[in-house]
Amino acid sequence: QEQLVESGGGLVQPGGSLRLSCVASGSFFSSNAMGWYRRAPGKQRELVATITSGGSTTYANSVKGRFTISRDNAKNTVYLQIQSAEPQDTAVYYCNTYPHIIMINGRNYWGQGIQVTVSS
Repeated sequence: QEQLVESGGGLVQPGGSLRLSCVASGSFFSSNAMGWYRRAPGKQRELVATITSGGSTTYANSVKGRFTISRDNAKNTVYLQIQSAEPQDTAVYYCNTYPHIIMINGRNYWGQGIQVTVSS
């Protein structure tokens, strides 16, 4: 069964860097585009970055030039490198397939997410 496990979050100072990882279980990973999403306090979940199975990437304007998404299909892992972190990057970060979210038993599936806090 599909499963997503995010890791690598924590507290980072403004201007600092962090790398998030997401390990996927299941046969879907290598053939699907993946995305990183985030939910900031009091806001809806938003798409941050995407990467196709072949490695083409897109970014939200708010993170362009500061975030880098990458993937290792051999390890079923997608990464998000955060640089020049800003307080507005504070959120719970999730990975999932893109554009369609994984569904299990008719419901959208999300992993537990990983907290990123940008603060001095």
